[in-house]
Amino acid sequence: MDPLLLSSAVALARRIRAREVSAREVVDAHIRHAERVNPQLHAIVRDRFEDARREADAADARLVRGDEDLPPFLGVPCTIKESFALTGMPWTAGLVARAGTVATHDAPTVARLRAAGMIPLGVTNTSELCMWMESTNQLYGRTGSAYDPARTAGGSSGGEGAIVGAGASPLGLGADIGGSIRMPAFFNGVFGHKPTPGLVPNAGQFPNAENDAQKMLGSGPLARRAEDLFAALKVLAGPHPDDAHTHAMDLHDPGTVDLRGVTVFDVRGATSLGPRSVDGRLLDAQSRAARALERRGARVREVDLPVLREAVQLWAAAMDAAADTPYAMMLGNGTTLRLRDVLREIPASLRGRSRYTLPSLGLCVLERVTKSLPVDMEKVLAHTQRAREELHTMLGDRGVMLYPSHTRVAPLHGAPLFWPVQWGYTAAFNVMHVPVTQVPLGLTPDGLPLGVQVVGAPRCDHVTLRVATELEDLFGGWVPPPRWV
Repeated sequence: MDPLLLSSAVALARRIRAREVSAREVVDAHIRHAERVNPQLHAIVRDRFEDARREADAADARLVRGDEDLPPFLGVPCTIKESFALTGMPWTAGLVARAGTVATHDAPTVARLRAAGMIPLGVTNTSELCMWMESTNQLYGRTGSAYDPARTAGGSSGGEGAIVGAGASPLGLGADIGGSIRMPAFFNGVFGHKPTPGLVPNAGQFPNAENDAQKMLGSGPLARRAEDLFAALKVLAGPHPDDAHTHAMDLHDPGTVDLRGVTVFDVRGATSLGPRSVDGRLLDAQSRAARALERRGARVREVDLPVLREAVQLWAAAMDAAADTPYAMMLGNGTTLRLRDVLREIPASLRGRSRYTLPSLGLCVLERVTKSLPVDMEKVLAHTQRAREELHTMLGDRGVMLYPSHTRVAPLHGAPLFWPVQWGYTAAFNVMHVPVTQVPLGLTPDGLPLGVQVVGAPRCDHVTLRVATELEDLFGGWVPPPRWV
C-alpha cells in the first residue's frame, strides 16, 4: 500500500504545505486506490476524480505562488456521504424516486471542509433514506465491508466507512441519528465521532431530522487516524444561519485532558438488548481497553445501567414524538404510501422486483402499528429525560463510558434483518444527547475489526477524543485491511 494511504489527513496537510509531496500526488494516490477497491466495495457511487485533480493542481499553484493564509487541509482528499449536498453530485439518499436529483449547492458542513482546503473525491453510498444499518438501496446497490465485501459496511454512512476503512480516503463526512457514523466506523475498523448535539450544523442533508430529533442527529467525521477527528471538528463546528439548532459552544482541545483525572465507566451489564448477547471477543476487547487506560492513570469503575436495555423503545418514542412527516410519505417522495401498497411491495422486494428495500417497507408497517398502540408519550419522554440527566451526572466533565458498538463484528449481508434491534447499542446515545467516539481495537484472528464506543457528557467531546487517541496509541488504531495491502 502506498505510504500516502497510511497517513492522517493532518499529516498529509503538513507534508503538502512543506512541499515534501504535492497535492496532486496525494490526490492521485487516493484515486488510484479507490479505482482498485471500489469495484468490490461499491462505496463511492459517483466520483469527481477529474475535478479533484484540477483542484489539487490549483492547491499546488497556491503553494508555488507563496500564497499566505493557506487553509489547514489544503490539497487533502476526502469523501462525502451522498445524503449531503455537494454541488454537481447526486443527492438522493438512495431513493429511486429522486434519481437524477443533483445538488446545486454545498451543505454547510461540505462548504466548510472545502473552504478548509479539502478536495472531495466523490459521494458515497447510504441506506435507503438513511434509515437502516446496511448501506443498500435500489438505486446504487449494496456496499461491503473494507475487510470482507461479503459482510455489511454498516449504515447509513456505510459508503464512508468502507472507503475510509479501505484506505482510499483519509477523512469522510457522515451523519448519525441511530449509529450511522459509529456502526460503519466499527464494521470498517476506523474512527468515527458523533458530536454533542448543536455543535455541527445538520442543514443541507436529505432527509433531515425534524424538531427535537435534530438533537439526536449528529454530523461528523470518520477517519483512519484519531487526530483527524478533532482537526475536522474544528472546521465543521459552529452556528450556521441555515440551521437554527446549532449554537456557539467551546470546543476544547483533547490535548488539555490529563488522563489521570478521567474516570472510565466500564459497562459490563446491560449489554443485551434482546435474545442475542454481545460476542465475548468484543467484551474482552472492551475490558482490555479499560485496563490499559487504568495503567495509563485513569480510574476505572465497572457499572451496570439497566436503562440502556430500553434503548430501542426510548429512541423510537423520541423519533415518533419529533416527526411531522411520516416515513411512508418520505418513502413515497411526498405522497404517502398506503398500507395496502406497502404490503404488496413486500413480496416484490423479497423477489428483488421492488423499487423499495425490505427494511424501508418494514419500517412503514411498523410506523402504522406503533401509532395504534396505547402509549403514554408524556410518561415515556419524562422517563427518557430522567435517564439523560442521570447519565450526564454520572459522567460529569471528566468521565467516559465504554460500551459495545454492536453484538457482533461485521455481520454477513442480510443478517441484520434477523436481529433488527441490535442498532440499539448505538441509538441509546442519540436519545441521550451525548457525544460518542467509535474507536478500533485491532482485528479478530480471522481479520475482522474489533472496537468500542467511548461515551462522554454533553460538550465533553474533547474528553472522548482524548481517550480515543490514547487507545490508538495502546492498540494501534486502524489496521489496513490485509486484502488491500
